[in-house]
Amino acid sequence: MTILGKGAVAIWHDIVPEGLADFYAWHDGEHMPERVAIPGFVRGRRYVALDADLGFFNLYETVDASVVVGPDYRARLNAPTPWTVAAVKSFRNVARALCRVAYSKGHADGGLVATLHYDVAPGSEDSHVAALVPLFEKLAASPGIAALHALVADDAGTREVNAEEKARGTANARPRLVLAVEGCDDLPEFTETVRAILTPEALGQHGAIGASAAGIYRHQITRAK
Repeated sequence: MTILGKGAVAIWHDIVPEGLADFYAWHDGEHMPERVAIPGFVRGRRYVALDADLGFFNLYETVDASVVVGPDYRARLNAPTPWTVAAVKSFRNVARALCRVAYSKGHADGGLVATLHYDVAPGSEDSHVAALVPLFEKLAASPGIAALHALVADDAGTREVNAEEKARGTANARPRLVLAVEGCDDLPEFTETVRAILTPEALGQHGAIGASAAGIYRHQITRAK
């Protein structure tokens, strides 16, 4: 189904093996409930990689784009709990974008999601998304596609360094564009469909910089307010 609002936080990351058990306990028991309790946050979802460069994908949905750069979320980011400070030290290769929803259509939530994150020239974000609409429509007409989303990062908000990032000790990657395709088909068919249409070459023709093959993830948990 469509994103539940007009704003979103998209995060990808790896977790070192020795930190995985604590990550699950923290993320399920403290972090996701804390995030969805923030005013304006509606829902959080976590996915684990099946065929992707990064191990996890997290998507938080907010009522509007102002929430992801607003004072309540910023306050949480800059006052991490002791468990958060400990848990984030197991994170590696973090990519994170604070976004407005530029495109979102669908009829259901999918158990699979394919994601892409990349850059475009500053100021070209909306024209880039508009140019991709024929690809989105082709995907939407394909079997096994539940929903499609295009998210545009708020550049200033995404680049702001917060206490959680400082606790990790390494800088985030900060993509300007995020695409997410939710699937309700079997894995091979879904993967083939998405990767055949949202190719790096097709995206590059419309200004994508650094796009690679879509990463494929399986849903693990949803938390709602």
